[in-house]
Amino acid sequence: MTVRHDDLTVEWLGYATARLETTDGVVAYTDPGRYGVLDDYWARDGDLVVVTHDHHYSSAGIRSVADDDATIVIHEAVDADRIDRDVESVDSLADDFTVVRVSDEEHLSVGDVALWSVPAYNEPDGPCAAPDGTVPHPEGFGCGFLLSLAGMTVFWPGDSDALEGFTELDVSLFLANIGGGGIVSDRHEAADLAERMDPDLVVPIHYDTFEQLSADGPAFAADVALRSIPVALDERSANQ
Repeated sequence: MTVRHDDLTVEWLGYATARLETTDGVVAYTDPGRYGVLDDYWARDGDLVVVTHDHHYSSAGIRSVADDDATIVIHEAVDADRIDRDVESVDSLADDFTVVRVSDEEHLSVGDVALWSVPAYNEPDGPCAAPDGTVPHPEGFGCGFLLSLAGMTVFWPGDSDALEGFTELDVSLFLANIGGGGIVSDRHEAADLAERMDPDLVVPIHYDTFEQLSADGPAFAADVALRSIPVALDERSANQ
């Protein structure tokens, strides 16, 4: 399903991968690949690809969506040598694409798209923390991204708790991470965050890809709608 929001279309391809396209033909992807979500998908039309952290780094996924002239923006902590999957190094991708590494808080422009990286993590005293305070996504391990395109701002928090700092962002479209599972914010926390951010539209992603990320998409949508916030649900992508 393709969601249309003013001059922007949004398609959730599964897991953490969303495709954004403006009416002017600018295409951006979030965290492409993994768990078969891009099997047989070879669009190679992306002008911009953003990668939040190790768990969402897939060199094959990037290559399946990125145009020859694409810019790939990758958080500086992503390290292919640390990933226990068959992935290319970031340097290898840089042989074929423009690759930009960013810290937790940077601003840059890629063609007609303005982009900000945003600190995103699990808090050591938060809902995803173990009793000793260890978390799957510590501060500095990755980031979220705020993209400005087609006159709107799109926020993808990556793998994170629903941090209070997110409420300070001016968000038109919130790609809500609702998978929970002790990994990221669950649907209740994401709905609370959506209410505090008050975006123009919420599209949930990053759930039901595997058992630990099981979430009730329709219940999330109903919760958000009851808070008078527009929401669009793509259950087809959730279960593909």
